[in-house]
Amino acid sequence: MGLEEDSLDYHEQEPPGKIEISTTKPTNTQRDLSLAYSPGVAAPCEEIHATPRDAYKYTAKGNLVGVVSNGTAVLGLGDIGAAAAKPVMEGKGVLFKRFADIDVFDIELDFAEPEDMIQSIAAMEPTFGGINLEDIKAPECFEIERRLREEMDIPVFHDDQHGTAIISGAALLNGCEILEKDCKDLEVVFSGAGASAIATARFYNSLGVRKDNITMCDSSGIITRERAEAGEVNEFKAQFARDVPAGDLADAMEGADVFVGLSVGGIVSQEMVASMAENPMVFAMANPDPEIAYWEAKEARDDTVIAATGRSDYPNQVNNVLGFPFIFRGALDVRARDINEEMKVAAAQALADLAKEDVPDEVVQAYDDQPLQFGPDYVIPKPLDPRVLLWEAPAVAKAAMETGVARKQIDDLDAYRESLEARLGKAREMMRIMYNKAKAAPKRIALAEGDDPKMIRAANQMEEEGIAEPVLIGDTFTIADRIEELGLDYDPDIFDPTREDTTGLGDHLHRLRKRKGITHSEALELVERDPNYLASVMVDSGQADAMLSGLTYHYPSALRPPLQVIGTAPNANFAAGVYMMTFQNRVVFVADATVNQDPSAECLEEIAEHTARLAEDFNVSPRVALLSYSNFGSVDNDGTRKPRKAAKALRDRPDIDFPVDGEMQADTALVEDILDGTYDFATLEGPANVLIFPNLEAGNIGYKLLQRLGEADAIGPMLVGMDKPVHVLQRGDSVKDIVNLAAVAVVDAQEAGEL
Repeated sequence: MGLEEDSLDYHEQEPPGKIEISTTKPTNTQRDLSLAYSPGVAAPCEEIHATPRDAYKYTAKGNLVGVVSNGTAVLGLGDIGAAAAKPVMEGKGVLFKRFADIDVFDIELDFAEPEDMIQSIAAMEPTFGGINLEDIKAPECFEIERRLREEMDIPVFHDDQHGTAIISGAALLNGCEILEKDCKDLEVVFSGAGASAIATARFYNSLGVRKDNITMCDSSGIITRERAEAGEVNEFKAQFARDVPAGDLADAMEGADVFVGLSVGGIVSQEMVASMAENPMVFAMANPDPEIAYWEAKEARDDTVIAATGRSDYPNQVNNVLGFPFIFRGALDVRARDINEEMKVAAAQALADLAKEDVPDEVVQAYDDQPLQFGPDYVIPKPLDPRVLLWEAPAVAKAAMETGVARKQIDDLDAYRESLEARLGKAREMMRIMYNKAKAAPKRIALAEGDDPKMIRAANQMEEEGIAEPVLIGDTFTIADRIEELGLDYDPDIFDPTREDTTGLGDHLHRLRKRKGITHSEALELVERDPNYLASVMVDSGQADAMLSGLTYHYPSALRPPLQVIGTAPNANFAAGVYMMTFQNRVVFVADATVNQDPSAECLEEIAEHTARLAEDFNVSPRVALLSYSNFGSVDNDGTRKPRKAAKALRDRPDIDFPVDGEMQADTALVEDILDGTYDFATLEGPANVLIFPNLEAGNIGYKLLQRLGEADAIGPMLVGMDKPVHVLQRGDSVKDIVNLAAVAVVDAQEAGEL
């Protein structure tokens, strides 16, 4: 089945289309419905009638954008009409929701006259917090946007004009930095003189490119002063008419620093690129086929060519989705009246700055593990990079406030950034709690596999976040070489056992293990050659506050040294592995999933207590259920008695201040109606959020089912029960996983220091 057939099948599947409306408030009871509609709805109506701005308080207006089109200039399809444009507008709504959590109504208007469009859209102002104009042909689109911006008191943004301008503008800024050129000295040539080209030329002027240095070509050649005076071009093209001789695109490109293609595919040759100035930028953005293919542009010359296209299968994709969702997010959150030039420049600068940051593993994996490192082949972030929201939206909101178009002030941009992070998923929201706690008092963390590239990148991010003071254990020269390969500006703290005196650490290990079969010479050799023993001894002796390992080891191999050296806490006989599973609106901690194969009742009791205390570190009030296939004695055998006994032991202890019960089945623990309706004697006050599995097999299966079928994000495993903070990674964990566990380890160390 080809792409066309796949697309038709995709759109036709029940329910047809790509979007639906969902409720955000309870609608389960008669009272819920009376609040949602009649008679309860009268109260917010009266409040809004008295104070119109309260529509932002009582309705979805503040998070609702209208995507409006008449279908006269649909990308790649032309004037196909309003109805045929609807799949595109629905798709735009999907992107708004997916990338910035903004709701959309798509509006297709069957009007050809600008005045009809203007009057109809302006009349919808009470409904929306912003208007995104889409696929409206030039030159009418200029007038429609201008008038609506004047008449409406909410942001109006024609993405076809400004989206490409902003994204390619970010590429232009970074291209200038890489090539050591100045924007004001650039000679820029445009192929195409439609809405997008004119808006992009205007925007480049805002970024510092001199208007006199911009040459624009349409299908008839260079737009010259002579053509403008003869009335051969419209008023919008005439703004960029130059007093230069007539010529074609090839003439215009000779000696140019930048080529901007917003026209048709295949019209630029390698010879034309070869005629450009030294180290040129070639932004060939016609879709689906660029003016010149990416690799053809790169191979046209021997010097550095920064090439960009609109295609996802080439580096440097200029994709409008990097702009409009996040620009509207920032604008909506400060209730902006407009999206002005300063906000657009702030968006471009934020994208340019983000491209210089280390790229998360999940983004690299999404793009087939291709290298993503700031340079000629990576000058703008990838559309699937979740950090774009955290960089661009705050920059836009800040610019709106500084330029006076914001009706709502955000006093704490860091807190606002955290609220945006929560929109990316519950896992990020929960980890931000740990990050903030860790920042309050960073601790020294020994990273056993310090010469691994992921560990190096994670250490760099720990320092940038301010959550830890990492120590990379490994060879100094290897680490230095890898930092250079990664393109990081990072001067780490390194413990190189071949250069440092490890005698004292070896002595410490010998004192601990001399009656466990380790000789003094073996102890000296272990700390010098095995980074897990070295890190463990550093923590036990106080030279580090916590340790991480396991990235390149099997879990038992990485866990064995810290268990031997550091051991379990004084109040613990067992260590256990805990995963935090986060869903859209729910968090559940599950244990044990990594350590104890067949735990006793006493072991389950310990695991439950330590897991509950870990939940409290995340500001979650624990409700603990010990799981089984039995409900409160419905099956009585050795297996079901263990969780039953553990639950009773915890309930009988005066120092346990959280509700706990069991044994019970998983649905009993998680579904409130079952718990309250059938087992109203249970001590849990609501669904459980700490689930203790009866054995390792069940725990491992359970958390992986939740992750794969329940689409939960899994954070962990977090090791509980140790005497000092130790966390063992899973082999192949991402940089984000390492940094997350580092934050947990720091909070562990903070609490240990308070005891």
